[in-house]
Amino acid sequence: MIDRPEAPPDSTFGGYVTEHSRPPAFEGRDGAAYTASVYVSDFPDDRGQFGAAVLFVRWSPAGDQPMGHVETPVLERAATRAQATAAVEAKSLHEVKALLDEAIRVSEERPDW
Repeated sequence: MIDRPEAPPDSTFGGYVTEHSRPPAFEGRDGAAYTASVYVSDFPDDRGQFGAAVLFVRWSPAGDQPMGHVETPVLERAATRAQATAAVEAKSLHEVKALLDEAIRVSEERPDW
């Protein structure tokens, strides 16, 4: 059996929030600064499941005000809001960064209204 070091407590989305008492921040593929948070549907869907996704707030270059956002589609579904949240919070920060870059890519393909 190979001994592998344990992952740092802040290597997951939820672990980071717990360890640092703030949301993780990332530089998106567009060069802008983003913070991430989990959002969960207020009510279950027709199968009794709560959907959870990630909302990324884009910050001004000075970092003093929000300038927009991108979001993922529903990433996880669960029987309770807490379970859906925990499933998203279990994602690694590398996964969350990849989700951000994909959300930016998708938003760039949408026409401006």
